[in-house]
Amino acid sequence: MKFASTRGEAPALGFSATVETGLAPDGGLFLPASLPDLTPHLKDWRGLSYPELAFRFLRFFATDIPELELHGLIRESYDGFRGSDPAPLRRLAPGLQVLELFHGPTLAFKDFALQLLGRLYRRQVRLSGQKITVLGATSGDTGAAAIHGLADQAGIRVFILYPEGRISPLQERQMCCTGAANIFPLAVPGSFDDAQRALKQVFADRGFAARVGLSAVNSINLARILAQSVYYLHAWLALGVKPEEPVRFVVPTGNFGNVFAGWLLTRMGLPGLRFRVATNRNDILYRFFTDGEYHSGGVEPSLAPSMDIQAASNFERLLYYFEGGDPARVRAAMAALARGESYRMPAGAAGAFSASRADDDAIRQRIGEVYREFGYIIDPHTACGFQDLERDGVPTIVLATASPAKFPETIVEATGEEPKDPLLEALKKRMPVGYRCGADAAAIQEFILAQRG
Repeated sequence: MKFASTRGEAPALGFSATVETGLAPDGGLFLPASLPDLTPHLKDWRGLSYPELAFRFLRFFATDIPELELHGLIRESYDGFRGSDPAPLRRLAPGLQVLELFHGPTLAFKDFALQLLGRLYRRQVRLSGQKITVLGATSGDTGAAAIHGLADQAGIRVFILYPEGRISPLQERQMCCTGAANIFPLAVPGSFDDAQRALKQVFADRGFAARVGLSAVNSINLARILAQSVYYLHAWLALGVKPEEPVRFVVPTGNFGNVFAGWLLTRMGLPGLRFRVATNRNDILYRFFTDGEYHSGGVEPSLAPSMDIQAASNFERLLYYFEGGDPARVRAAMAALARGESYRMPAGAAGAFSASRADDDAIRQRIGEVYREFGYIIDPHTACGFQDLERDGVPTIVLATASPAKFPETIVEATGEEPKDPLLEALKKRMPVGYRCGADAAAIQEFILAQRG
């Protein structure tokens, strides 16, 4: 299978080259040139283990990796998850379930994609003999998941930008307490959007990218999107409904990659899927799906820091489909956004989407309410999914994107209970090692070059 840029001015690539490249040379994001129809396979896929389902799905896309090797990579990716099911459904009430996505090694949904992506990078280094420089920006969980998958790997250096003082202390420790010589967590001033903007500028310097073997670990990397599609499919199969029957997924959302991963299945034979985009006070996506206008604003720190984003990178992928797959229209829209202008949703395009918004007071309230009603503790991001939650008879699945143990102060305030996890408790005893860097391309490039070994 080939993968093409949303902006149409870069050559189509195979799967492995797409993973290696990350951001397309024309500044766009890669998408499959065509999408498979899953309908003929759904009946046979019911009851499969998570790794087996992931293999059956991903082999449609990773066609340049031998199937036996791909199967092994996927199986290894989920060996480190707790329990027999990496993504269990937890029933709270009739018609209401939580999809627990925090049983991986860093206790967040990013593990599903980044455990696999780490193994794909290792494979690439082994086959090519060339070193890779992995660059990412994180609003909280991506960095820890990427670092865990790539720590101490020969031939791979990992640089993760994060907004200083705007992630939880435990999220920061997950990045800064590995002790691995190839890991460089970089605290930068400003917001996640500032870090993400600088990252894209570094990738836009194609000469530098080629010089250091640059590759992306953010959700701009299509492998992450495809890997995350699997847990939506896994949950849907567990419900036992028909493809056209409505099922609502409620998704805490910042950079839009997680929601897009699920929505992509609607174009592969699951038209009944619906998506409620749950935002925090940084509500650009709420405003878009409510008012039809996408316009960036300033980022405000919140109790759900991984969602403190006002420039959702993966929005460009959705825009591509909204604009009928026309790269010229995508280029024009993205150029307008870069000038500070707005993008208007085409009439009738929202379709499967609705949205909600939760400020910090609402986050505390929803954590407390869920605890009192169901005896279940949720983290601040998942709490956004319970804001204005519809209980209308449509099967509803709220994605629990992180362990509440990563945000103990907020949980104690809302419930009086302090969640703990042995993995996080161990981090408190380690000495953090991190770095500071300017939030601009030149400073980041200078730091990367200084660490070449």
